[in-house]
Amino acid sequence: MPDIRITPCTTADLYTLQDIAIRSYNDHYLYLWFDGGAWYVDRSFREETLREELTDPNAAFYLIYYQEELVGFLKLNLHKEFESYTAAEALELERIYLTKAASGKGIGRSVVDFTKSVAAKYNKRLIWLKAMDSSRSVDFYEQNGFTKCGTYTLPFEQMKPEYRGMYVMKLEL
Repeated sequence: MPDIRITPCTTADLYTLQDIAIRSYNDHYLYLWFDGGAWYVDRSFREETLREELTDPNAAFYLIYYQEELVGFLKLNLHKEFESYTAAEALELERIYLTKAASGKGIGRSVVDFTKSVAAKYNKRLIWLKAMDSSRSVDFYEQNGFTKCGTYTLPFEQMKPEYRGMYVMKLEL
């Protein structure tokens, strides 16, 4: 889609990333937590955490723009082993977060296609991810070729128990 632009994110973009991460997370996930998400937002999106992740050579962050407006971000772990696939063969799609206003516009599909192109650049044979079993994202990923291949339970005591379940999903390339 010509209205979608995905650009690499560096430490120079730290505060931009922090802002869009918090905005997009708050748009969708606060109901999961006993404390309205405060613990998770502080843990995941504080300056020190993001700076450390942005300097990790295995992590790749991208800012997502729609019609020149910043609407989300993508985080990939470029070399993350999975089942019988080595780190050289597998890539983890850790996060696609979009603002509520950006949802339903085909942006997520473009981001998955972009992720496939990154995987191809690195000669990966597999993309894998974890998706909340209680969310519509599972259907979205299945529509984009991913299949369920396992389950996982988040260990966060601050999270309401009924939302801790995850599906592990994969897409063989």
